[in-house]
Amino acid sequence: MNKGELVDKVAEKASVTKKQADAVLTAAIDAIMEAVSGGDKVTLVGFGSFEPRERKAREGRNPKTGEAMEIPATKVPAFSAGKLFKEMVAPK
Repeated sequence: MNKGELVDKVAEKASVTKKQADAVLTAAIDAIMEAVSGGDKVTLVGFGSFEPRERKAREGRNPKTGEAMEIPATKVPAFSAGKLFKEMVAPK
C-alpha cells in the first residue's frame, strides 16, 4: 500500500474527502517526524511508538576494496510495533 492508497482508505473509513484525508495524514506524518527528529518519543497506543535511537561508531569494510573503515556514530529513527498491532499481524 502506498500513500495514495492509504489516503483513499482513510477517506473511506472516516467519511471525508480524499483532499481532507491527505491533509490530515500529511500533517500527522510531519508532526511525528518533527517530534522524533527533535529527540522525543511518539507513542500511539495499540499501534506502536517512534523514537530516535543512537547507533554506536563501528568498523565496517569498503565493499569495493575490502579496506577497513570507521563508520561514525549516528542517530536513526526507529519504530516498535505495539501489542495490538503485533497480535493482528501474527495471531496466536
